[in-house]
Amino acid sequence: MSLRQLPNVITVLRLLLTLPIVLALLDGHYGWVLALLLLAGISDGLDGWLVRRYGWHTRLGGYLDPLADKVLMMGTYFTVAWVGLIPWWLMVLVVARDVVIILGALAYRAVTRSLEMQPLLISKLNTFFQIVLVLSVLVNAGVISLPQLYLDALVGIVLVTTVSSGVAYVVGWSRRALAARQPGV
Repeated sequence: MSLRQLPNVITVLRLLLTLPIVLALLDGHYGWVLALLLLAGISDGLDGWLVRRYGWHTRLGGYLDPLADKVLMMGTYFTVAWVGLIPWWLMVLVVARDVVIILGALAYRAVTRSLEMQPLLISKLNTFFQIVLVLSVLVNAGVISLPQLYLDALVGIVLVTTVSSGVAYVVGWSRRALAARQPGV
């Protein structure tokens, strides 16, 4: 294995962290979950840094990194809903948004024969608040009680940013796909 593949190995390890995170959530070991999520976050930053620092971009990594992020996020959201830490409807909304984005990307690629994923600012904000919500409900359940108003506000923010980012991707890809199909426009 060449060092160029190191970011991909780190990404695969992050993907594999999903199972122990889910199992620890199901067993109510919220401290372990927080530690594993911290490890996942560090690995995400490390693989990205290695790619940028050394130019170790690979086609495989371009697919693996967002896949690992989506699997980890979906698995975590499903499980925190399962154990009752977030409302089911919010988990369904978060997962539905990711499914819409994935299907939209596939449809866009089918129409344009290309796919360049550029994360939108609203999507980055959405991911940030989704992570903050999960960490907050875990801290609330296993470490220290947080104000309910704070948790409710986070649920509202995740609701708004999830819907907004999903709509922004659909509208953006639709416009770009229509423009790509109309030569000279």
